[in-house]
Amino acid sequence: MKHIIEEMMMKNAALRYTFSALILSSGAGYLLAAEATPTAASVPQTSPRQTTTLAEQGRNPAEFPAYVEKLKQQARAKGISNATLAKAFANIHFVDRVIQSDRNQLEKKITLDDYLNRVITPAKIKQARSLARQHRAELEKVSAKSGVQSRYIVALWAMESNFGKLQGKEDVISALATLAFEGRREAFFINELIAALKIIQRGDVSATQMKGSWAGAMGQNQFMPSSLLRYGKDGDGDGKIDIWNNTRDVFASTANYLAVEGWQRGGAWGYEVKLPTGFNTSLLGTSQRQGKSVAQWKKLGVTLPKGSHLPASSKKAWLVKPDDGLDRSFLVYNNFRTLMHWNRSYYFAISIGKMADAIADK
Repeated sequence: MKHIIEEMMMKNAALRYTFSALILSSGAGYLLAAEATPTAASVPQTSPRQTTTLAEQGRNPAEFPAYVEKLKQQARAKGISNATLAKAFANIHFVDRVIQSDRNQLEKKITLDDYLNRVITPAKIKQARSLARQHRAELEKVSAKSGVQSRYIVALWAMESNFGKLQGKEDVISALATLAFEGRREAFFINELIAALKIIQRGDVSATQMKGSWAGAMGQNQFMPSSLLRYGKDGDGDGKIDIWNNTRDVFASTANYLAVEGWQRGGAWGYEVKLPTGFNTSLLGTSQRQGKSVAQWKKLGVTLPKGSHLPASSKKAWLVKPDDGLDRSFLVYNNFRTLMHWNRSYYFAISIGKMADAIADK
C-alpha cells in the first residue's frame, strides 16, 4: 500500500483502525492525526519518528521463528485449529519493510484546504458518481436496510482504497506477526492476528488471499481483522464476507459499521459556518456536553459563511474547527461524530462529508 496510515488510536472503543486517509487518487499519502481527541485539532501528522532498532529493544529478527511458535500457542488457546494454523503460517516471514513503514511515517503537516484538494479531485468525484450509478441497485438495498445513504458508502470506498484499486499487497499474517514481534503495540497486534486467523478459519478468505496494508488493514474498506469480525456483513447471501472482491459485502460491511456506531438514518453530516469575533473556543468540540441546538448556536452569533442566519432549528449540533492556521469552522451533526469513530480526525470526517455532498450534487 502506498499511502501512510494514521497512528493508532488505542482509546477508540470501536477498534476500527482502518488506517484510512489515503490520498489514493494521487498516489500520495498524508497521515491523519488519530492521537488527537475530537476536541483537539486533528492536523495530519505523525508522532515523532521512531529510531529505536529491534536490537535496541532487545529483540533480534533471528528470534522471530521462535516468537511465531508462541503466537501459535496463543492462537490455539483462542480456538484456532492446527489445520488453520498450518495454512495461515505456511508462508510466514519477517517483513522488515513493515517495521520501517511503521517507524518512518510522514511528519509533514498540511492545511485542511490542501488536504481536501488532494483527496477530493474532479476525477475522483466523476468516478464516484459513475460507480454510484453502476451499483445503484445494491447500494439502495444496503441503504434501505441500514439507514446510511449511498453517497457516504461510496465516499468511504473512494477514500479508503480508491474504489478497491489500492488495497495493499502485504501478507496480513506476516505483517501482523512482525508488528507484534516488534513489541511497541504487541497486545494490539496479537489480538488482530488472532482475529485474522478466525476469519481464515471460518472460510471468508484463504491465507494466501488475505492481503492488506503493512499494518494489516484489509480489503476495499480497509478494515482491521477485528473490525471485519465485528462489523462485516454478507451482502449477497453466499455465506462469506469477502471485502476484497465482492462489492456487495464491501457496501454492506461499511454501512453496518456506521449503523452500529450510531448513524442517524438519512441524516446529514454538517456544513461550513462562520464564527463571530471573540468566539469562546471552549465551546468547540464533539463531546456530548458540547452539543447545542442549531438555534442556540445562532444566538451565540454563528452564521453561514456569507453572514446569512442559521435556521432556528432544535436539531443538536456541534462546532468544530481544525487547528491548521486557517479560519474554517463547521457546524456538524451526530453523523459527523459517527464518521470520527471510523477515523478520529476532523480532516477525514470533513472529507467524507464533502465527498458525499459532491457525489449527490449532480
